[in-house]
Amino acid sequence: MADHVPLLQGSCFCQAISYAVSALPILSAYCHCTSCQRLTSCPFTHTMHFDASAFTWTHPEPHESQLDFYDNILKPYKRRFRCKTCGVGVASRNSNTNHISIWGATLDRNEDGKILGWDIAKPTAHQFYGTRMLDVKDDLTKWEGYQSKSNRLD
Repeated sequence: MADHVPLLQGSCFCQAISYAVSALPILSAYCHCTSCQRLTSCPFTHTMHFDASAFTWTHPEPHESQLDFYDNILKPYKRRFRCKTCGVGVASRNSNTNHISIWGATLDRNEDGKILGWDIAKPTAHQFYGTRMLDVKDDLTKWEGYQSKSNRLD
């Protein structure tokens, strides 16, 4: 990634693993799918999808020495990466689409706790809202599945 300028950067909680992305997200949304709920123990996640060529691990090599992963048994083409030290999930790779997903909560922040590059990262919709655990009252569109690829619920 030496010739790519990072637009967003992030890391796990203990900062043993880190990453950078050098392109705008293909998708940035709050995901309410049951897989994200169960894999994160949260009612929804802020997920951003990028072409894999825009993503790079930035922690010291060998990268694999700090990474653990989980292959989703329901979707074996999706591999989720997490830190071996603190256990935080930071990214996933979809081998069917050649996309990398990162989670907004892992993005770098300023001294006030605000996400750096929020104007680039901010979500534009709620996806898989039909399986939500709670109602969210905001101005973002709500979708049954992926944004603009499923039925709107609002």
